[in-house]
Amino acid sequence: MEWFTASDYWLSRLVFQRGLAGLYLIAFLTAALQFRALIGERGMLPVPRFVERTPFARAPGLFQLRYSDRFFAGCAWAGCAVSAALLAGMDSWLPLWAGILLWLVPWMLYLSIVNVGQVWYAFGWESLLLEVGFLAVFLGNDEVAPPVVVLFLLRWVLFRVEFGAGLIKMRGDACWRNLTCLDHHHETQPMPGPLSWFFHHLPKPLHRVEVAANHVTQLVVPCLLFAPQPVATIAAALMIATQLWLVLSGNFAWLNWITIVLALSVVAFPTAPPDTAGAPLWYVVVVLAVSALLLALSHHPVRNMLSRRQVMNRSFDPLHLVNTYGAFGSVSRIRYEVVVEGTADGTPRKDADWREYEFRGKPGDPRRWPRQFAPYHLRLDWLMWFAALSPSYAGPWFGALVERLLEGDRDTLRLLRRSPFPPDAPPRYVRARLFRYRYTTWRELRETGACWERTYVREYLPPTRLAGAVDRP
Repeated sequence: MEWFTASDYWLSRLVFQRGLAGLYLIAFLTAALQFRALIGERGMLPVPRFVERTPFARAPGLFQLRYSDRFFAGCAWAGCAVSAALLAGMDSWLPLWAGILLWLVPWMLYLSIVNVGQVWYAFGWESLLLEVGFLAVFLGNDEVAPPVVVLFLLRWVLFRVEFGAGLIKMRGDACWRNLTCLDHHHETQPMPGPLSWFFHHLPKPLHRVEVAANHVTQLVVPCLLFAPQPVATIAAALMIATQLWLVLSGNFAWLNWITIVLALSVVAFPTAPPDTAGAPLWYVVVVLAVSALLLALSHHPVRNMLSRRQVMNRSFDPLHLVNTYGAFGSVSRIRYEVVVEGTADGTPRKDADWREYEFRGKPGDPRRWPRQFAPYHLRLDWLMWFAALSPSYAGPWFGALVERLLEGDRDTLRLLRRSPFPPDAPPRYVRARLFRYRYTTWRELRETGACWERTYVREYLPPTRLAGAVDRP
């Protein structure tokens, strides 16, 4: 069945599969190290409470059947182990059917995590990892050449990622149309990286060029993905270059990296394909049936892209098989940050000894330079950015965060860069204040050594203590 496979893409498949396995590994590692404080039995949004009110059909997965922190940890670390095995190429050492089952394991485990992750897992790259991971199940291994229809579906996902993001920008904030969004974006993005300060201070004409190039890459180049080679490879290379530019300018978890991995599946590497057997009939039937299902489900994102009321990052089915994507339909002009502080003083006066909690990625101390964390995902730091936009975003979990800080909860403190209070001596009161942050100028940086300048705006949460707490002597 020569029509079914494309042997010239054997190296493209190999690079794609190893890259995807690496991203799976990072995703499971993130889950294993952060889940107890976020969604564990004593987390801010506990899984047991979520599954009590959510039917299996809406959020299918293992944790609907049974949950304990130990079981979740076992699944997350098992996901790490399987991802590492796939990264090492174990699927190529197995029969075709066994390789398919091995790729199915991380997809099922991560689906179970995402479907109980609630707001902590409500990011577009979670669904993107699941959608791409599901397609990877049917790409095959060294026994057969890559199926043409699966390669096409990978391009279809990449097209929707880029084209959907381009449309949401053109329909959204006017600054994308007048090419001024990057005058603000590098400063106001959720989690700046170590080079974001320098990107912000690029000349404004270069910012205009950046935006214009982004429009070309997201609205024109995706159409070339379906052109013959080498045009499709050139289109993929342009997308990769754009994504690497974004990697340098910010911290967007694994969004940029999974887009790069998708683009690599399009590249036709000039290497001779190895000898492979013909695809067995059962494999052909399974791949064609799954492909037909995914193409049928694609009408949801197509309708969304064509709609004037286009939405970003939405799943249309509980298995996250076909989703819609997009980012930054609007860009903030001003950066606000929620600064959380605690005091051991018995009376929470303004002149009390208030000490600031330091988060790992989000801006805090104006003199502390941002670090590179992506593709690792700091979930609490990202949600703190949303909390600064509006208290409504923080409603379900911020009170629980404050409570855990007042308790000196060790799992919560591990999510932070530094706590001013040890777990066995937590603060009596915790408060939160809202500040406006802006990048310093070159002159201010030289004079003060600070990359940020912040100005107090208002109280975000008044001094709070645990109900029924007894003052320590």
